[in-house]
Amino acid sequence: MSSVNERIAEAKLLPVIKLNSVEDASPLAEALIEGGLPIMEITFRTDAAEESIRTVSKAYPDVLTGAGTVTTLDQVKRAHDAGAKYVVTPGISNVVLEYCCANNIPVYPGACTPTEVIQVMEFGLDIVKFFPAAQYGGLSTVKALAAPFPTIKFVPTGGVSESNLLEYLAFPKVIACGGSWMVKDDLVKAGDFKGITALVKEAVALTKKA
Repeated sequence: MSSVNERIAEAKLLPVIKLNSVEDASPLAEALIEGGLPIMEITFRTDAAEESIRTVSKAYPDVLTGAGTVTTLDQVKRAHDAGAKYVVTPGISNVVLEYCCANNIPVYPGACTPTEVIQVMEFGLDIVKFFPAAQYGGLSTVKALAAPFPTIKFVPTGGVSESNLLEYLAFPKVIACGGSWMVKDDLVKAGDFKGITALVKEAVALTKKA
């Protein structure tokens, strides 16, 4: 699990991706690689998620491919069987966390309150997805949560963009930020993968300033 944690922390960015078509999975992976960000969280918001994870995992094994918006045990099993190297959840499901921990699947559960952070800690986890970040107070709330939970690290997601990325990353307890601004839906739908590569390069360059 530590290697996955380290790669996410090294990247400082976790692209959150929604794919409506499996055919877009490979060119999107190539766009991320070319942009210098070989990591992706493919969300279970569409029917194409499972097969997209399988496609990228087989064709691009060096890309750190994970499953996002995972809410059920069935999704965890399907994602893991498809080759997902980690799981991200929007909230806390004890069933999901128990399965992931028992099977050594890196999991990053969504948490935005002290009670939820404690629930995550009870599973022996120390990284949470702070989601939805903007709606729950952004960086000020992250800092408030970090005070009583000094061992917890955060991946803020939701409302993070190039305009506030450096502000988040400047806080030591934030190891990375999740976002979709560099993999915009309209660019994916238009097949503009060069445009995505350009945005990814800009995002990666921005993290170098952190």
